[in-house]
Amino acid sequence: MLAAVCLTGPAAALEVKAAVLRVDYQRLLPISRYELQPDDLGFAGARLADEDNGTTGRFLGHTYETQTVAVPPAEADAALGDLLDAGVGLIVVMAEGDDLLRLTDRAAEAGALVLNASAPDVALRDEACRANLLHIAPSNLMLTDAVAQYAVWKRWGRWFLIAGSNPEDVALADAYRRSAAKFGVKVTEDRTLEDRGGTRRTDSGHVLVQRQLPVDTQDAAEHDVVVAADATDYFARYLPFHLWTPRPVMGSAGLRPVTFHGAHEAWGATQFHTRFEELTRRYVRPEDYNVWLALRVIGEAVTRATTSDPMALRDYALSDAFELAAFKGQKVTFRNWNGQLRQPILLYDGMITVSVSPQDGFLHQVSPLDTLGLDRPESACTAFE
Repeated sequence: MLAAVCLTGPAAALEVKAAVLRVDYQRLLPISRYELQPDDLGFAGARLADEDNGTTGRFLGHTYETQTVAVPPAEADAALGDLLDAGVGLIVVMAEGDDLLRLTDRAAEAGALVLNASAPDVALRDEACRANLLHIAPSNLMLTDAVAQYAVWKRWGRWFLIAGSNPEDVALADAYRRSAAKFGVKVTEDRTLEDRGGTRRTDSGHVLVQRQLPVDTQDAAEHDVVVAADATDYFARYLPFHLWTPRPVMGSAGLRPVTFHGAHEAWGATQFHTRFEELTRRYVRPEDYNVWLALRVIGEAVTRATTSDPMALRDYALSDAFELAAFKGQKVTFRNWNGQLRQPILLYDGMITVSVSPQDGFLHQVSPLDTLGLDRPESACTAFE
């Protein structure tokens, strides 16, 4: 996704132009029809953010307009070039890590700021960080730490970790292992389920899965909970009710860590949903929320700093003065050492918010939110020094 700001005009009357760049990749259909992606995924969040930013902007002489662009990976660089040529200086991107990094470096040449709304790669917040890249989407480690904290709170200290074989699954599984070590959880069994391809809808239906998964999960060491690392969505949804030994499932199925979901009602979220659903005629997805939040970061920074300069807005967002309400119980802020947005993570079972991490009792000298993901001493990022 891309957000941009026009760099011309008097200081008191700012025209903030935003663009949302979404890179659409070829993927298998999801296991469940309920998970089919809407055509306006992410873009719907931008529409609501424009309305929200415009409400305050009207009193200050600030106007907000967002352009939405969806392209295949081969056209992403050209689309970014067109936006930069049009004077877009703030860019919110929905793309995979490698593409995001390349686009961010291209944007840096034009003095543009990028906000990451989807890529969870830990390296982007670590050794591969960039000074012009802020992360709205949580990292894999933030998500896995959120799950681990809840497991510790529940005293589920023995994990059966089941991971997929694709690179994204391997990265997510590694994050779960790091979270387990961080919070004193023991992975008593660690298995990989190979992705052999297939159409899933016809080759991996419930009849075949009902016979295979119990066999694949039998003879595991004693465990309290099954943790699934399936970033590519080919097996985890089938785990509940198909395990050899019945246990709760967390991670990529069962109890899942998300930034937001359509049934979350606490902390004023109901009014967010009401406005979103009136605007889009559907429920919000995490991607929509991430884009909304990215553009609200821009709107809040423009309002408080009274500027549309990308680097000035970046500096304000990273400062102690910045905070933003996000319908999750506390104001969100940025980690000024790697550009990651601090935020609570919702634990969602498909129907309700079961819990919210960080959990009670997990303390930190700066913020309990910094117990999720890379902390300052753990990060190898030097771009913000």
